[in-house]
Amino acid sequence: MFKSAQYQLDYSFTIVNDRTPLTEIKKKLNEYNFVIVAGGTYFIINNYEFNLMALGNDSMPIIDWLRHLKWLPSTVVLADKGLPSEVDWRRPVLFKNEGEYMGILTSGKEIKKLNEENNKISAYFETLAETISDSVTAVDESGNVVYWNTTAEETYKIKKEFILGKKIGEHFNNDSVILHRILNEGRFVRGEYHRPNKDTHVLINALPIIIENKIIGGVATEHNITNIIRLNEELDSTSSLLVPKTNPFSAMVTGSPKFQESLKIAQKVAHADIPVHITGEPGSGKEMLAQAIHYGGAKADGAFITLNCAVIPAAILEIELFGFQKVTDTSEQQTLQIGRIEQASNGTLFIEDVDKMPLSIQGKLLEYLVDHSFYRVGGVEKIASTTRIITSTSEPIDLLLREGSLNEKLYFHLSVITIDIPPLRTRKEDIVTLVDKYINEFSAKYKKVVPKVHPETMLHIVNYDWPGNVREMRNTIERIVLLNDRPSITSEQLPESIKSKIKINNNERKGVESTPAEISSKNAEALQIEEALRKTYGNKSAAASLLGISRGTLYNKIKEYGLS
Repeated sequence: MFKSAQYQLDYSFTIVNDRTPLTEIKKKLNEYNFVIVAGGTYFIINNYEFNLMALGNDSMPIIDWLRHLKWLPSTVVLADKGLPSEVDWRRPVLFKNEGEYMGILTSGKEIKKLNEENNKISAYFETLAETISDSVTAVDESGNVVYWNTTAEETYKIKKEFILGKKIGEHFNNDSVILHRILNEGRFVRGEYHRPNKDTHVLINALPIIIENKIIGGVATEHNITNIIRLNEELDSTSSLLVPKTNPFSAMVTGSPKFQESLKIAQKVAHADIPVHITGEPGSGKEMLAQAIHYGGAKADGAFITLNCAVIPAAILEIELFGFQKVTDTSEQQTLQIGRIEQASNGTLFIEDVDKMPLSIQGKLLEYLVDHSFYRVGGVEKIASTTRIITSTSEPIDLLLREGSLNEKLYFHLSVITIDIPPLRTRKEDIVTLVDKYINEFSAKYKKVVPKVHPETMLHIVNYDWPGNVREMRNTIERIVLLNDRPSITSEQLPESIKSKIKINNNERKGVESTPAEISSKNAEALQIEEALRKTYGNKSAAASLLGISRGTLYNKIKEYGLS
C-alpha cells in the first residue's frame, strides 16, 4: 500500500579477515561502530561488545575467539532484492551489492522504521475513517474493538473509551453483530439492511481482514438510515386523502374524452378484486385515481397503503414490502416489522413507480400475486394476505420493458387492467375547472375570501404546459391563494416558470398581435404535435401518420412552432 522507507543503514564499519588478531579488532572498535569479519561466513561485532573482545588473548585470531564464544553469523542481504521474509535479527544484518559492502542494519533501526510505517498507515486509516460520514468499526480476530470512529460514537451514543479493547458483543446482542458473521464465515457483506438495536436502522458493508489466508479481524462501515425510515413512516402516517370516501370518483371531473374513458374503466374494475396498473406522467394524479378505485370498491373499509419505490433505498425496499422477522431462541428477543402488504391486508397497497423496484423483488412480488402469500425477510413462516395491488409507472411501458427495468412477467400479470391518465397539457379543457376547484379548496382551508381570476391570467394558466401536471397546478394555486390579499388574481402573482413562458411567447410574436382564440388554437396544435412526437419517440414519419398529416406538413409545423 505504501512504498517502504529507505533502510536506515549504518555506514560506520570496517572489514577484516577472520585471521585478524584480537588486539587489532579492539583498535577498530574504538574507531568504528561495527567490525565485519569476512571469511566465507560473515560475523559482525558492535562497538558496545568491546568488553567481550577484551576478555580474549590479544594475539588470538578473531575467528577462534568468535567460535569460542559461539558467535552467531549475520544474515547477508543483496541490497537490490531487499529483506527476505525470514531474517535472524539476533545479529545485525549486512547489506551488499555486487561485492560492495553497503551498510549494516540493526534490529533496533528496523523496529523503529516499522513503527514509523505503522504509525503512517494508522494515520491514513484514522483520517479516512474520520472523513467519511458513516460509522466505522474494526475488530480483531477475537471480536475486540480496535477502532471506533466519531460517527459511530454519535450513532450509538457510545464513547471510544467505553468500547475500545472490549468485545463488541458487550454493547450489542451477539446475534445482531454482523462482524461476528464476518469473523466466522470470512465472507463480505455489502449494502445489507441491519438493526443493531431497536432504535437504529443501518445499511452495512463489512469485510474480513485476511493475511496469508487467516482472518485476523474485520472492518464494517454502517450508513445510518434511521432518519430516512422515520421520515418514510411519518409520510405514510400523514398521507393525505385525495378523494372523498363517499362517491370518490366525483372528485375526478374531466371534459377530456380520453380521461373520461379511463375513469369509466376505473369505476368498472373498482369492485373486481384484481390488480390494476396505472400509467401517467409524474404528478398526473395516479395516487388520486388509486384512492378512488380503493374507496369506490369492495375493499373500501380496509386500509389504503402506499409504497413509493422511487424514494425508498433499494436495500430496504424488500423489508418495507414484505416485512422483517428475526427469529431467536426466545420469543421475547424476536424482532418483527410488519411490511406494507400485511398492513394493507383486506385493503389496497398502491405501489408507485414499480419499475424502480429491484428486479429480484419484482420477482417476489409476482410470486405474491400468484398465490397471495409471502415470507417476511428473515422469516420461515408463510404469510397469507388478501391485499389488492395497484401499481403505477411514469415512463412508457414499452421503453421500460426494452430497458429491462420492469419484469415482463410481472407486467403481464398487472396489465390485465391498465389505465392511462393523459397529461394535463393534452386536456386544456380541464384546467379552468381545476383552477376554480383548487381556489375554492384553499380559500376555505386558509379562511380567505374566494378571489376572482383575471381573464388574461387564466389564459396564461391555460396556455402553460404544466410539466408537473395536476400536482404542480395544485401546489401553484395553493401558494397563490396563501399569499394573495387582493380580490383578484393577476399575472403578477404567477410563478416565474409561467411568467418566463409568457415572455417567450411575447418575443415569438415579434409585434404581431394575435387574439386569445388564435393563441389558444396554435398552442393546442403545438401540444398535439409534441404529444405525437413523444409517443413515437421522435420518429417524424410515425408522428405524421398519427396526426393524419403528411411528413412535409409536419416538418413545416415543427419549424413554425420551434419544436425540437
